[in-house]
Order: sequence, then C-alpha cells, then structure tokens
Amino acid sequence: MSSYPPSSPTQPTTLRQRLAGLRGPAVQPRPLDARALAALAANPGCGRRALLDGAGVDKNALATALGSPAAFGQSQFAIVRGNSFEAKVKGDGGAELLRLVHGHLDPAAEPPGAGARVPDLTAAGPEGRAARTALALREATAARDWTLLDHPMLALEVAGSPAYLEPDAVVVHPDGRWTVVEIKSFPMIDAAADAAKVGAAARQAAVYVLALERTAEKLAGADVGHTVLLVCPKDFSNLPTAAPVDVRRERAVTRRQLERLTRVEELAAALPEGLTFDPERTAEELAEAVSAVDAAYAPECLAACELAFHCRERARAADAVTALGRSVRGELGALTTVEAALAAASGAGCAEDPTAAALHRAARLRAEALELAAARPRRHVPESPECPC
Repeated sequence: MSSYPPSSPTQPTTLRQRLAGLRGPAVQPRPLDARALAALAANPGCGRRALLDGAGVDKNALATALGSPAAFGQSQFAIVRGNSFEAKVKGDGGAELLRLVHGHLDPAAEPPGAGARVPDLTAAGPEGRAARTALALREATAARDWTLLDHPMLALEVAGSPAYLEPDAVVVHPDGRWTVVEIKSFPMIDAAADAAKVGAAARQAAVYVLALERTAEKLAGADVGHTVLLVCPKDFSNLPTAAPVDVRRERAVTRRQLERLTRVEELAAALPEGLTFDPERTAEELAEAVSAVDAAYAPECLAACELAFHCRERARAADAVTALGRSVRGELGALTTVEAALAAASGAGCAEDPTAAALHRAARLRAEALELAAARPRRHVPESPECPC
C-alpha cells in the first residue's frame, strides 16, 4: 500500500505550487549554482537530479533524512582561505585583477588605469541583481573602458526553470569583449595547477559563459570571450597569478547536455499526486518518493551529488551494472545486471547476443591464459647474498 497521503479536492494548479509541494511547505527553494549545473550537465540522463535541482530541493537535507548523508564539501578553513585570497585579488578597486586580465588576455589594449569602472550591482533579490548586472554590462560596453563587475548575477534557463548564477568576476574590455574570471584557492606551482581542479573550474566557467551569451544576444557590440582567466595563488605564497583557459569544448558539451534535459514540468507531471521530498517525512516515505523518479547513477556522482551514496546503495541492491561505471554499462549493452553479465561469461547467455558471445569468449581466453601460467614452470631466482655491512 502506498504511503502517499490521499489526494485533496483542491490540487495545485501552477508549476510553482507543484514544485513547492515537492520541496515541502516550510522548505525554501535551494537556488541552482554553476557547480550544480556543471554536474547536472555531466549526467543529463538522471531525471532524479534534474527534478530535485529544478524544484529547488535541498539534496543534502534529503540525503541526511534518508540516512545516507553526503561526505564531501569544502572545509571551513578552505572557505575562509578562499575568501581571503579573493579579497586580496580584488583589493584596491580590482587593480591587480585587471592587470592580470590585461597581461594575459588583452596586452595590445590600453592598460587599465586607476579610474577603472567598478559599478555597484546591489539590488533586491536575484531577479533585481540580474537586471542590474545586465544594465551595468550595457553601460560598460557602450563606455568602451575597462570595467570590473564584482560578483555579478546572471540568469540562465535550465529545463524550463530559471537559474541565477554568480561568477567571481566579469571584466569588460575596451573593445566590448566580456571575460569571465574564476578565482580559486588551489595553487599554481611552476605555472601549472592540478589538472582535475582546472577541469572542474573550466566546466563551471563554461556555465557562466553560456549565461553571459544570453545577455550578449540582446546588446549590440557585445562579445563573450571563450577564454576565461583562472586566478590562483602562486606556488606556496598568497600572491596571485593567472592562466588563460579555453572553455570552448566545455561550453559546447555543457550546452548540448543542458538542452537534452527533460523539462521540469514534464518530470513533475509524471509523479504521483501527493509525492513530496519534505525532509520532515520518515525515511521510508522519502525512499519511496525518491525511487519514483528515475536515476542514472555512476561512480562519478560520488564527487558531485549529495544523493550519490543513496543511489549507489540502491544500484548495488538491484545488482545494476551502472554501479561499475558508465564505460562498463556501455560495453554490456542489454545486460543490465551483474548476474546477467556473469551468466553470459559462463556461457549461459543468449548465443545470438553479440555482447554475451564476446563475454563468453573473453572468459574462455582468460581461463586458458591462467591455465598456461599455472602449468609453466617457474624460473628459479637465486637469493641475493646477504649484505656484508
């Protein structure tokens, strides 16, 4: 018997009300950020994450209520260190940041002077801040002067749901070009940084570039640069250094993946009436609600999604091959469980299935190789003489 509450005579009539019911009556929507969008774009087939993010569900609170809390995130020390480094880079009216942008991305332009523009972007609410940012970009593009936008607010529609994004900085060049600046606290040692961290920063910056392009489409003379500037501490000091990062590939992949996402209203319409992800519900009710939405678990989710541990547990319980990784899942084709794959390797699979035949042949070759290795006499390796010292 379902644990969902009975349907009431008056049902929500708008998408906003439906999403509020999914979150819970007392739960505020959790806004999407660029990091979440980059992770969502990396796994567009996961309807569960698309719905939860689109509805603004707090996945961390949901995972805790399910008994599988997320075990990742920045430490308080790393957050404080990152904020301190960002404040240092943007100090003195952003003079150092503009100098780095000029030196690495636009050396032919006139160097930024002491009077570079730093407009005030304060406004009420994310919608107001996004409108104020769009106006500041318009004014800076028309002024044809170096302009630093500190923590602007950008709007991007994702699966029919608006997302408001806040990059570290956007710089407007004298020629009207817009550049995204990412400030990170991990170091660049000998002008090179950790490849995995640079890749994550590039995917995050690609989301900002996409959002900026939506604004640039409405302004004449605006051009969004596909090379972002990554600013990090130099070696083991707190001095800033920078490197340009081309994000055209990440932008193209992210754009294609975000366009593939099913719209939130379609996902919500397929759910049973009364379903909710309110963390105040029992773990059994929440587990039933989460299982009502299809997921596409992969081991990579462990580093990007708060529900990954819950999804991994369910994938293992279902004996699904997705727990072994996307590459294995892609190679196995119609064999969706580990038991089916092992059966095919033992010869019990369908002989007409090319995947089952290939697995059986690979198992035979492995067995033959192990038999040959066991039958081959081992070479006698003389023991080395004892050390005379």
